[in-house]
Amino acid sequence: MRYRLITVVVLLIFAGGLFGPEALAQAPAGFVSLFNGHDLSGWTVPEGDNGHWKVVDGVIDYDARSESPKDKNLWSEKEYKDFVLRVDWRIKATPYRNKNARIVMPDGSDKLDENGKVIQIDLPDSDSGVFLRGAGKAQVNIWCWPVGSGEFYGYRMDPKMPPEVHAAVTPKMNADRNIGEWNTFEITVKGNAVTVVLNGKKVIDAAKLPGLPEKGRLALQHHGGYKDGQWQGPPSLVQFRNIYIKEL
Repeated sequence: MRYRLITVVVLLIFAGGLFGPEALAQAPAGFVSLFNGHDLSGWTVPEGDNGHWKVVDGVIDYDARSESPKDKNLWSEKEYKDFVLRVDWRIKATPYRNKNARIVMPDGSDKLDENGKVIQIDLPDSDSGVFLRGAGKAQVNIWCWPVGSGEFYGYRMDPKMPPEVHAAVTPKMNADRNIGEWNTFEITVKGNAVTVVLNGKKVIDAAKLPGLPEKGRLALQHHGGYKDGQWQGPPSLVQFRNIYIKEL
């Protein structure tokens, strides 16, 4: 009888999903989970996506081939103001070779050659990111450039931004792990200031983002396109897991 009771309890535990991904990584104290490990509840899947944003083995998996005719990004249903966001991410593969990557200097400028021309480097690349408060420009980059992930490309490349903004949105170091390995962002947004910690290292320190909306949704970014059997740009071959947020 005791053996039967134990067996029933174990079956109920498995049936209830208590050994699922969310049981392995509970939300930290004060945080709320934005991903349940089973489906995309709480997220807005692009209309016409056709199953390219999906959940595989307890993680959000994207193959960069969304068929949505408009916005291909995966957006949170809820809007946020000030918050701390924690998210694990990894690049699955880098089949595209980017011949236009740059060497980014500490002040945010591209390194030049002896003729004053931008040095372009060739490297295997994948590209995604996290949009803050509904703004594509306020994107915390995920990619393979030497400067590392965590930068705000839209602000760094905006000629209307002052030099101090260009420098502030440029990572202080490359803290990325190897391709295929999991990384962790902790992104803190207060007012228009954003701090990004990548794998325990502060790569962006209270960078001011002029024009950042006061409130808005989060997004996991689509990038790249596939045509005639070839990638047209660095694709978002990425996965996400353990997405937690604490509103401030």
